[in-house]
Amino acid sequence: MTKQYDVVVIGGGPGGYVAAIKAAQLGKSVACIEVRTHKGKPALGGTCLNVGCIPSKALLESSHKFHEAQEGLAVHGVNVSDVGFDVSTMMKRKDTIVKNLTSGVQSLFKANGVDWLQGYGKLLAGKKVEFTPSKGEPKIIQAENIILAAGSSPVEIKAAPLDNEHIVDSTGALEFAEVPKRLGIIGAGVIGLELGSVWRRLGAEVVVLEAMDDFLPLVDQQVAKEALKQYKKQGIDIKLSAKVSGAEVVNGEVKVDYQLNDEAQSLSVDKLIVAVGRRPQTENLLAGDSGVNLDERSFIFVNNACETDVPGVYAVGDVVRGPALAHKAMEEGVMVAEKIAGKSVQINYDVIPGVVYTHPEIAGVGKTEEQVKASGEPYKTGTFPFAANGRAMAANDTVGMVKIIAHEETDRILGMHIIGPQASELIQQGGIAMEFASSAEDLQLMVFGHPSLSESVHEAALDVDGHAIHIAKRSRKKK
Repeated sequence: MTKQYDVVVIGGGPGGYVAAIKAAQLGKSVACIEVRTHKGKPALGGTCLNVGCIPSKALLESSHKFHEAQEGLAVHGVNVSDVGFDVSTMMKRKDTIVKNLTSGVQSLFKANGVDWLQGYGKLLAGKKVEFTPSKGEPKIIQAENIILAAGSSPVEIKAAPLDNEHIVDSTGALEFAEVPKRLGIIGAGVIGLELGSVWRRLGAEVVVLEAMDDFLPLVDQQVAKEALKQYKKQGIDIKLSAKVSGAEVVNGEVKVDYQLNDEAQSLSVDKLIVAVGRRPQTENLLAGDSGVNLDERSFIFVNNACETDVPGVYAVGDVVRGPALAHKAMEEGVMVAEKIAGKSVQINYDVIPGVVYTHPEIAGVGKTEEQVKASGEPYKTGTFPFAANGRAMAANDTVGMVKIIAHEETDRILGMHIIGPQASELIQQGGIAMEFASSAEDLQLMVFGHPSLSESVHEAALDVDGHAIHIAKRSRKKK
């Protein structure tokens, strides 16, 4: 028997569960299909809550506190001896946070009347969904609107086949029972750097092999250059232009072969993490006659409102174009739910922030200086170092800077980029300013609390016109 819903969502990650809840709040009957399990139990929340954003940040926080206790407290007059750590306790704390958040989503489903259908979903022709329960026979579900939010999965490479013990992906790297003495990472992207930071702080020797010649190429390169310096200072060995040709487990160790500047190199590590990116989970999601089309990289083709080539069928999050970011997926889920309810909502894709949660944190919103320069727009920049910020000094956390890029003629802010303390929080000031088409002068005229890290944003805006107060005046040149 075919069951009818107003909205069926395939995928219970950030894009899917948010879309389901929002649609239900807007009066729609909603079902969300999700097959994921975590620690052997059905789980909502997708990659982000279960094996991505949340657990990685929990381990980053725990490892940072250990590192602070080891090396960062003496300057405050706090003397700590015999500092130790317990990996199992860190992991239990991480798992508790995951459980609390995923069960929270389940509670929100109940509170909003969303039916959670545990199993697989596949889009058929005529806006029908084949639902295959985790236990039971397939059923057909009919819906007026369907939202595809199946998420993404780690990219695997032939050169380093996973064995889920010695050679693992990002999921496996969150479950180490002990700190590896030697850790290799393929890929110097966000995931690789964050996981490398966790285990380096806990004592692992970390080597990162990156095939590209440039470090963090999508990040403003003034910020990326500073980040590379800081990572190396922390003891993370990052090798650029290192192309891995093979990896195999020999006597309990992973032997990794790679080319560096056209010379054959090798290293032996206890664990190897493959972190070379993520791919959309569109395989087996669509029937051949569903009418929904994929692009050359297997992403679902959508318009600016996230609608596919089939009216009433939408796709959000990692299965569509754009960065694989949970907050992007969430807002797309809200936008689609609002559209289904007859409301007009649009996302400004130009002001979606990106963050790397290492220490120092890296965050950016809008265009990088390289992008502005390539566009040919006249521009000006302002920077302010945290080393000159009173609150950063008080916290003994002075590495990094705030950088603002503005149009030379209109003064409109084109981008903000930060490396330093609380960059993930401070970057929202740039996003809000850009959303409302603010100028650098608008930020210059605002009153910021003192002492605060936010004052560095204020001073960077002042420096756009050479008017910063708390650094020596510099001559400003048009670019």
